[in-house]
Amino acid sequence: MNEKKITRRAMLASAAQVSVATFAFGVLLPFDARADSAVKITVYKDPSCGCCTKWVEHLRASGLALTVRDRTDMDALKDSLGVPVALRSCHTAVAGKYVIEGHVPASDLKRLIARAPKGIVGIAVPDMPAGSPGMEMGKRRDRYDVIAFAVGGKTSVFARH
Repeated sequence: MNEKKITRRAMLASAAQVSVATFAFGVLLPFDARADSAVKITVYKDPSCGCCTKWVEHLRASGLALTVRDRTDMDALKDSLGVPVALRSCHTAVAGKYVIEGHVPASDLKRLIARAPKGIVGIAVPDMPAGSPGMEMGKRRDRYDVIAFAVGGKTSVFARH
């Protein structure tokens, strides 16, 4: 029987190598990939809305895993989640602790999850701008902002498209 004795020094060196490799993997892995797998995303939409279905397809195509719930009482849901009336659109999602309202690009949703800013309730694309995810209309592309909103009604621009 050929057994090797492991010294304390060798064991600590091995543990250090594993720690460094784990840290390096975490740093090299894109923020998007880490955010995508860790946060539960639920999309609430009207069952008869085609643009909502297209937005869900956009999120899935970007690698996000989500659950879809059809609802007919969307205003009540938006009220309960604190979505300001001025920022409302057709569908609403909950991603971790954040509310996502309307045709928000998947890249902005991923950035929100990865950065996890404090003090905001969520982000929204008010109305239904042409060219936003789910609202593709050929070559027509309206300029629009993704708005961050906080409790109490404070808003700021999160992204411009």
